[in-house]
Amino acid sequence: MTDAVMVKTSDTPAEEAARRRAEWPADLQAEYERGAQTGFVGSVLVSETPRVRVWHLTVPPGKRSGFHRHVLNYFWTAHTGGRARNYAESGRISETSYQPGDTAHLDFDAGESMAHSIENIGDSDLVFTTVEFLDSPNAPLPVPDRLRRAG
Repeated sequence: MTDAVMVKTSDTPAEEAARRRAEWPADLQAEYERGAQTGFVGSVLVSETPRVRVWHLTVPPGKRSGFHRHVLNYFWTAHTGGRARNYAESGRISETSYQPGDTAHLDFDAGESMAHSIENIGDSDLVFTTVEFLDSPNAPLPVPDRLRRAG
């Protein structure tokens, strides 16, 4: 009788993401752990109806948005041009250039989501509007009153 040897051939996607995030600086890892489950997808929630949430996000040069999780179908539009570094839940770090009017639409099936943070690596404010659709397959995450625009 021979002894069986189990060989692991690859990491699961979650294990691969955790391995990549482990290469991030300790303060970035800690911020991910604190913020990755929050639904604060902008600097301020400027409007909310039974159908949508409308957020404004401003990221000054050299600053980074907090980590946050997208669970709702949404789109964003850039109001200003610039460059950003994206820190994704997958552990990947990428850089993107934005032009005014750039827009992207993202959809999530039930149980799907995405967490990330963006850092402004340009020399002027990055300004975005994000519109989340509350009739998405996933329930919305809570928003604290401090992030709601005073009416």
